[in-house]
Amino acid sequence: MSSLTASYVLTISCADRVGIVAAVSGFLAAKQCFIEESSHFGDATTDFFFMRTRFSAPDDHDHLIFQQDFASMATGFKLNYRLYPVNMRPKVLVMCSKQDHCIRDLLYKAQSNSINMDIVAVVSNHTALADVCSWYDVPFHHVAVTKGAKHVAERQFQDIYQKSGSELIVLARYMQILSPEFCDALPGQVINIHHSFLPSFKGAKPYHKAHAHGVKLIGATAHYVTADLDEGPIIEQDVVRVNHACSVADMIALGKDVEAKTLSKAVQYHLQRRVFVDQGKTVVFRD
Repeated sequence: MSSLTASYVLTISCADRVGIVAAVSGFLAAKQCFIEESSHFGDATTDFFFMRTRFSAPDDHDHLIFQQDFASMATGFKLNYRLYPVNMRPKVLVMCSKQDHCIRDLLYKAQSNSINMDIVAVVSNHTALADVCSWYDVPFHHVAVTKGAKHVAERQFQDIYQKSGSELIVLARYMQILSPEFCDALPGQVINIHHSFLPSFKGAKPYHKAHAHGVKLIGATAHYVTADLDEGPIIEQDVVRVNHACSVADMIALGKDVEAKTLSKAVQYHLQRRVFVDQGKTVVFRD
């Protein structure tokens, strides 16, 4: 048997039925592939099936023949599937405004390989974070958003996104509402982060409002962006406990920390191909 070197992640979604796991694992075994990790879930409410499998292939593995043979098998089960080389480093575009806690965390984790990604560009409606991006040697694009002409800026965003070769946009506290047209054009390709007080404490100064109401938990939600503001499928959430002794400044600091951590985790899950959109929610095979 040849040694195993090339690793892949196979993702599958389809109408649920008997025999899918056996068919996939049997196919991989017949190809002399070694399954390193596998997760699957059948949603009884939607009758849909989801599967993520990481496997290693032999040195003499012919990727083209493998794909052709798998496509033939997948047709019989009507599988929607994607195959990703593990050594591929996904390209990501980040959008931000003035707050720096999320963008700094993402840039550091990309540089340190804590998250396997290349941040190929940062786009902002302000210039406040240009120096941060310069320090990390990441191209920075200032695209002003003019009242009544947001569509002009969004065309520039899409142009930069396409030219960068990115597969994901991360809104790292980008404090602008994207148009429904922009959101609908990039389904499952834009991740946003916000505090988890919603639907309470909307608008400006949410931590001030939360403090005034004596909340005991603050947190963050990372989700895919849809035309419905802040209502897209949730990828990751986290909370931190606070008490009466916490000042507004304490709560803001804790909130920034949990926002950065939650956003990074959501981006990592997405890029590791662990997230499946299941109608209005997600299936996430956590590591």
